[in-house]
Amino acid sequence: MSAQRPVFLGHTAAPSGAELAFARLAGELRRRGVPASVVLLTAGPLTDVLEADGVPVTVVRGRSAKVRRGSGPLTVARSAVGMLRDGRRIAPLLRAYDADVLVAQSTRSLLVGAVAARRAGIPLVWQVHDRLSAEYFGGKRFPLRVLGRVAAAGYLANSRGTLATISTGSSPTAVCPPGVDMTAVPAPTPQRPPKDVRIAMIARITPWKGQDLMLRALAQMESAPRVRFVGGAHFDGDDAYLAELEELVGRLGLTDRVEFTGHVPDPLAEAAAADVVVHYSRLTEPFGQVVAEAMAAGRVVVAAGAGGPTELIDDGRNGVLVPPRRPDLLAVALDALIEDWELREQLASAAADRGRDLDLKTSAAIADSLLARVARDGR
Repeated sequence: MSAQRPVFLGHTAAPSGAELAFARLAGELRRRGVPASVVLLTAGPLTDVLEADGVPVTVVRGRSAKVRRGSGPLTVARSAVGMLRDGRRIAPLLRAYDADVLVAQSTRSLLVGAVAARRAGIPLVWQVHDRLSAEYFGGKRFPLRVLGRVAAAGYLANSRGTLATISTGSSPTAVCPPGVDMTAVPAPTPQRPPKDVRIAMIARITPWKGQDLMLRALAQMESAPRVRFVGGAHFDGDDAYLAELEELVGRLGLTDRVEFTGHVPDPLAEAAAADVVVHYSRLTEPFGQVVAEAMAAGRVVVAAGAGGPTELIDDGRNGVLVPPRRPDLLAVALDALIEDWELREQLASAAADRGRDLDLKTSAAIADSLLARVARDGR
């Protein structure tokens, strides 16, 4: 049994990892015959991505105040009131869509969605992209867990590790990795010889993604590969971090070896063009979409050994795991890989085999099954 009319609710239209993940999922559900649609609280590039994939999208501009780290209680209260009002404004739209289940995409859209779903008389599923841990949310993780427990009738989590941080009670759950569109994956190409190895680090430019750690590793390496840092600065504070990275490049003497591309429309093509893809987040990664896509493309992935990547990579067999926040060890691992062409070929081949398990079609089937169950039980 399939879900009938799911609506995905997102709070931002920036083309970041979680947003692109649910956009791909909505598109694949429609290809399965499930008429998924999307409501966004802001306009932006994600709208174009959704429409290009045939997903109907409606923008209902949110009116809640932005809450930043260190915001005072008055700002937080105003934001909460604004989100409650947003939820009331969205409920009639859900009824007009004849939606049977609402899927919240973030902690912010969870509160908005809780109000909207209740007023529309349909169940809410929380698609959790972030770990509800102290590392990400501090003390806020406790009220968020309570809100999820009260508001959500089901959960989709991007990894087993993420699911373990949520308080789900007896509600139905499913681990639903974002998935890789295998039709878009280029055929693997041979690894280049050591002197020509290309490295890519593909991630939003933001401190927790660890681009500075990669730069410090480069400065300690014996080899001198060229590295492309692929990703845009989409949110508050990201531009300042990019400026810090550019200053660090000059200070470490890496100007001739490093390139910052900014946002690119096809990060999978960037991964496929590299020999080695580095994913070295400072915080514990909830899933690691770049890891999944690079493996599917038959690239060697070097990742921090914590969180989602540890569910994808079997260290030394289909990729390499390095202890987090240790650029010295990252440098050693990269030097060893660059010099050993045969090892890179073996890892790349095994990575491609593992990547085939991460097909977007499989993820859509998982999501479809859970959404149908929640919609049925919510009638």
